[in-house]
Amino acid sequence: MLVESGLALPLAGLIAGAAMGYVARRHHFCTLSALERRWYAGDDNGLRAWGLAILVAILLTQAMSLAGLFDPSRSFYLTPDFGWTGAILGGLAFGFGMALVGTCGFGALVRLGGGSLRGLVVIVILGLSALAAQRGILAFGRVALVDSQAYDLTRLGAPDQTLGATASALTGRDLRWAILLVVIAALGTWVFRSAPFRRDRGKMLAGTVIGIAVAFGWLATTTVAERAFVPVQVESASFVVPPGDLILQIVAYTGVLPDYGVGLVLGVIVGAAVAAHRGGDVRWEACDDARELSRHLAGAVLMGVGGVFSLGCTIGQGISAASLLTVSAPLVLISVALGARIGLAYILEGSIRHAFRGIERGPAE
Repeated sequence: MLVESGLALPLAGLIAGAAMGYVARRHHFCTLSALERRWYAGDDNGLRAWGLAILVAILLTQAMSLAGLFDPSRSFYLTPDFGWTGAILGGLAFGFGMALVGTCGFGALVRLGGGSLRGLVVIVILGLSALAAQRGILAFGRVALVDSQAYDLTRLGAPDQTLGATASALTGRDLRWAILLVVIAALGTWVFRSAPFRRDRGKMLAGTVIGIAVAFGWLATTTVAERAFVPVQVESASFVVPPGDLILQIVAYTGVLPDYGVGLVLGVIVGAAVAAHRGGDVRWEACDDARELSRHLAGAVLMGVGGVFSLGCTIGQGISAASLLTVSAPLVLISVALGARIGLAYILEGSIRHAFRGIERGPAE
């Protein structure tokens, strides 16, 4: 009934988004904060929570694939055309914009749920910028810098851009299982070897729930796609284009019901709002001055354009694409981290030159 009425996708997204927004707000799951605390305070717990989310998403997504519940090849992340320039340039832009704003698109939605008008400004500008880069005037730049430079991995014999398929094509041996097991073992060892992290139940809960929500997205959209009478994109969590789609739904409704991404965006706001209300943390916030507003505007544009160029954000590439073991995910994540490091050096240390110097950190907690 829900599939026939077109409500299944937005409802599934709303449920997943609410879970993500609640735990992120309740337990302070934030990518930029995790990087900042690692670099300036020697605290790895935030990064390990993020790593746990990736690990859980990989385990569940790959298990669903083996069980025949989800076909990874239906995801747009696994096309054989590898946009390496977009992964690098888009990741750098997204990371720098994230530093200017103080969080990513997902974090801005979480802030908005607690009453932050700065979060609203960021989401609106990010969404409009993403639409401009995807299908507007900035799309000409995307085509020239990314699409036309994409490398066709079928030239190597790889059917898609998974790490396993690419490594197998390069070596002439089937390394897909070996790559999967190595990634799981290495990630699991790094995440759980920290005693302080193992004692931080909030961070562990947040990472686990967000990983489950990402895997749920693949399952939900696959299930609807198999039963719907119209084409349905198989996707999971991402927060670059969906805010733009939500804006289009509001200002130019054409009778087509919202998709999974739109429901996800609304769900994050709702979940974060519930968490903020329960924690007595609801407060209206705005930019202090024109300088702060301009920084948020510039950062939102960089995240919107950069996220489209790289085909995802810290959640879209960092967890959703990573759950498929794509070649693009680690490259985008490294580029995002480097962009964030440059941006934080510019904001906190006065010059981007400090990004390439050692950081005096406090002791690890």
